[in-house]
Amino acid sequence: MTSAAAAPGTDLRQLRLLAIFHFIAAGLAVLGLLFLFGHYLLMQTLLSDPSFARPQQGPDPARFFALFRWFYLVMGLLMVAGAVGNVLSGLYLRRRVHRTFSFVIAVLNCLYIPVGTILGVFTIVALSRESVQRLYEAGEQPR
Repeated sequence: MTSAAAAPGTDLRQLRLLAIFHFIAAGLAVLGLLFLFGHYLLMQTLLSDPSFARPQQGPDPARFFALFRWFYLVMGLLMVAGAVGNVLSGLYLRRRVHRTFSFVIAVLNCLYIPVGTILGVFTIVALSRESVQRLYEAGEQPR
């Protein structure tokens, strides 16, 4: 068996593994969302408590938390988008369709240091190979 003949099987295995790891990344994003929600509840409880020690100088805790809610909202939306994007990318990798979408998600995953970076780099390398591009061309199913 030549290396050229073994490449499609190796590429298929790697794409299946990448799909699984994209699903895991989506699960980690959901866990991060749960942590963010717990942090929100903790901060809301602490900063809304009237017995909470307010420093003589500095911002009012209620005003600080009102501004911090925007942080929670933006981070929550990013985590939801990351989870949805990784789930879709995992499904697309399994079916070998929408290569560009998976490529974009891989680039965005590189922002999530260190696990997302590793997943993103491996996905970019795999999707950039000519043999994988041929698999995508052969594996695309009409809708």
